[in-house]
Amino acid sequence: MKRAVDLAVAVIGLLVLGPLLVVLGVLVAATSPGGPFFRQVRVGRDRRPFRLVKFRSMTVRAGSEQGSFDAGDTARTTAVGRVLRRTKLDELPQLWNVLVGDMSLVGPRPEVPKWTEVHREAWDRVLTIRPGITDPASIAFRDEESILAASPDPEACYRDEILPRKLAMAEAYIRDRTLGGDLRILAMTVAALAGFGSSRPRGGSATADPGQCDR
Repeated sequence: MKRAVDLAVAVIGLLVLGPLLVVLGVLVAATSPGGPFFRQVRVGRDRRPFRLVKFRSMTVRAGSEQGSFDAGDTARTTAVGRVLRRTKLDELPQLWNVLVGDMSLVGPRPEVPKWTEVHREAWDRVLTIRPGITDPASIAFRDEESILAASPDPEACYRDEILPRKLAMAEAYIRDRTLGGDLRILAMTVAALAGFGSSRPRGGSATADPGQCDR
């Protein structure tokens, strides 16, 4: 049933949002050198790598599509990219990843290979299901970029503070997941993007504590 819902929403979403996707793609390509899309190697179900696709929000840098990750680095973010990232519109092309079976609408966010080697036992449990476009951790850490940018050691902040909490929330989601719960998470994601963040995702707080990485 979950896969059927994923397919239905991905097909309808791509058809309905097609004109918007074209407009956003043209804006990205026209305002900075490089194509409209950014593809990066992520680790999926059963540790199978796949190429996640999203609208490019940063200037092109050699090697970035192979899986590098610059925690908290916003120096290369373009003007259009800042808007796309703030509104999460850069994630819309991942409906394609859902359509072809790499991802689900709801599930733990996929990571680059580097970070799936950290806390490996937890990742082995999390990677038993398809990763998703959104999940409780995505809602709780929707301001993750600003938290990392403000940290004196973004790598350590992500590795030691944020990632363990994300994994704990992912494992809680896996234990308790239901179709109704997925629909609730989708609704909470839309509400969070619209500025209504009062609901608490299961397994964690509604927003991450920015002070957790100050030390």
